[in-house]
Amino acid sequence: MTSRMARGPIRVAALTACVLASSGLVACSAGGSAGDSGGDTFTIVQYETEDSAQGQGWQTALEIFKEEHPDVKVDYQTTSFDAFRKNAKIVLSGNDVPDVVEFNKGNADGGQLAAQGLLEPLTEQVEKYGWDEKITGSMQAFAKYDESGLAGSGDWYGIPNIGEYVMFYYNKEKFAQAGITEVPTTLEDFETAMDKLVAAGILPISSSAATNQGFNQMWIWYSLVSAYADRDAIDDFMFLRDEVDFSADPWKKGTEQFQEWIEKGYVGDQLAGLNFEQATVNFLSGEPAMLIWNQGEFNRVRDTAPFDWGYFTLPGANMSGGSSGHLWGVPAEADNKDLAYEWIETTLRPEVQNQIGELGGLPLAGDTSKITDPLTREFTQRFDELVDADSLTFYADYPVPGLLDFLQNHMQAMSNRNETADEYLDALQEFYDSGRADVIEG
Repeated sequence: MTSRMARGPIRVAALTACVLASSGLVACSAGGSAGDSGGDTFTIVQYETEDSAQGQGWQTALEIFKEEHPDVKVDYQTTSFDAFRKNAKIVLSGNDVPDVVEFNKGNADGGQLAAQGLLEPLTEQVEKYGWDEKITGSMQAFAKYDESGLAGSGDWYGIPNIGEYVMFYYNKEKFAQAGITEVPTTLEDFETAMDKLVAAGILPISSSAATNQGFNQMWIWYSLVSAYADRDAIDDFMFLRDEVDFSADPWKKGTEQFQEWIEKGYVGDQLAGLNFEQATVNFLSGEPAMLIWNQGEFNRVRDTAPFDWGYFTLPGANMSGGSSGHLWGVPAEADNKDLAYEWIETTLRPEVQNQIGELGGLPLAGDTSKITDPLTREFTQRFDELVDADSLTFYADYPVPGLLDFLQNHMQAMSNRNETADEYLDALQEFYDSGRADVIEG
């Protein structure tokens, strides 16, 4: 679809930059007013790193967008996921906000922003641009929110570019060193393999449990829950459709097994001070055998790992963690909404999406068959299989506000062996039920 110039004046973005700076997001832009900087300004705020597949694809989109809008000065700002998530309500409030933003999906984040009127509904634009023909099936679930901020139905408020799924990256040399000759195909075989790694003095899984971005332990825990889950159990939890009993399976079985993994040394110790970046660096050092993460590190591992490596989803699992990616949204108070819609459309173009795919980014509107690298194509095909089988369980922190911080705190407590599986599940029951009531009652 050809792009259209925005109707109405282009606003000045200098004050937005200062608001973001005061929220701990980015520094103030140096350009001042539009007149001072020599052109009008359109502001994009996102948090993908430049070397990621999505970040590189968006740089291509930026070049296209600038070429097609020569009279518009584009202020492309990069913040961090954690900073924007914590300050989103401040950034999106008032009369001077960015024109388009990347935001976290889920009832706890995107749903609250939508319910509070901070995001512009995109349903009309979805129909106009045909985005629902590119974002299909379960990939739509967290793009839509009802009036209470519950995902899965209602208006579109965000547009994802990519999909995600959780897997184990593994060092083939470490597997061979421990006498593991084949990738495990069952959970029992996987645990046997990790026992061999421990016996050989090799840390099976590089992990992290810091209360700020110590995501790895949370993903290991939720992967084990997902291994025993079915669609109904996940949807009841994720979309608040029915009450959840955390003392029953799959929650009890998965959490007890998670505690066993900690006790058996599968994830190491002294994790409290480690974040996900440190877990990745440790894996890339060549010492641990595996790293649990999603596609976000595929390009980095492929380009920088000094050893032969591969990947696999949790062996024998019924379901796997994964979802659509984070969302492009348009602030309700944005002045340049037409340009924002055109920007989103640009990021979904074939040349952008296929570049993301070539880099292992799991594009939602790309052509998997055009990926030239066999490993990357296989990696993307596995994602397509999970989507087709409707076996993605999303991410554990989505259902209620504050759940991400809660989970990270308790993952640290369990990792330090200061909390048992039963104690954690009791606390989770109380927190989740309270949050669920607040969301449902509005």
